[in-house]
Amino acid sequence: MGTGMIGRIHARSVVAAGADLAGIVGSTPGRGEEIGREWGVPSFGSLEDVLADDSIDVVHVCTPNSLHVRQASGVIDSGKHVICEKPLAVTADEAAGLAAAADEAGVVATVPFVYRYHPLVREIRARRIAGEFGRCQLVHGSYLQDWLLSGDSYSWRVDPALGGASRAFADIGSHWCDLVEWVTGVEFDQVLGKLQTTHATRRVLLPGSGAEERQPVDTEDVATVLLQSDQGVLASTVISQVSPGRKNRLWFELDGSKASAVFDQENPESVWLGGQDESRVLVRDPGSGSREQRRLSVLPAGHPQGYAQCFDAFVRDTYAAIGGAVPEGLPTFSDGLRSARIVEAVLASDKDDQWTKVQS
Repeated sequence: MGTGMIGRIHARSVVAAGADLAGIVGSTPGRGEEIGREWGVPSFGSLEDVLADDSIDVVHVCTPNSLHVRQASGVIDSGKHVICEKPLAVTADEAAGLAAAADEAGVVATVPFVYRYHPLVREIRARRIAGEFGRCQLVHGSYLQDWLLSGDSYSWRVDPALGGASRAFADIGSHWCDLVEWVTGVEFDQVLGKLQTTHATRRVLLPGSGAEERQPVDTEDVATVLLQSDQGVLASTVISQVSPGRKNRLWFELDGSKASAVFDQENPESVWLGGQDESRVLVRDPGSGSREQRRLSVLPAGHPQGYAQCFDAFVRDTYAAIGGAVPEGLPTFSDGLRSARIVEAVLASDKDDQWTKVQS
């Protein structure tokens, strides 16, 4: 469901996983038919048509955030499995309802926090579990983009009625927090966040008319957030969709009592491992390292792999779970709920200008 950029990525990964792409649902029947012809697959007129088809096993929900609850709920109620884009819902209460419904129905329900699937992310996590870094003392990093740098740039994500009350943090800050918590094992229980909108208005094309107007912007372009775990571990992150030249730079550093590790999503074929006496760069190699690094290294060393392979692996693991397997690190609706609760805490912190607990 959904034929935009992320829908195309899902469709590619469906095929890469060896599954049959049964069809698509567009924003309108006409849009669905147009893209169906382009992709060479059937188009369904509505979600209801999809749910009535017993040959369909799993539905990928790749639509604007405000539609996720209704659409994912319908899929779950039908007994089909579901992959739903993040954020899972525009409020934590709605996300909790979806997670509970999926558990009750016994369906596989996953969220594409796909950066977990970089082989060297798995390597850092394995080394952390083995105790190589010692006690976690500090986590810091950022997730920077520039696709909304211009005040003439616009997306449905800017509109809180479609994207939710948070934009930049819910969209990409959610990825940073999920990845960092999963890799480091640190769970944040309070946050101090500050949000800022750099463009008071943005140029909007009015549907059907071709006319333009400037509309006020109520969602953030940037966020700075301090986070703290219940064990006292401090973290900080900077989130931006208006940083010139930064295309998709998700970066984090884990500083432990024995050693450090740095990962940069734009350069995922190597990680920096720091020590007091010496530091080194580790490169991805399917012939060495942790079991998970080797499993996810689908290309030979020196042949770069990245985001597309992460997405393929996530979809493949979701389908394996449908078949009864228990893949390591598969992000589910419970992880989507966790993300929604952190987003909600950041919004509340910005509003109240104080440290705010993350609901457990």
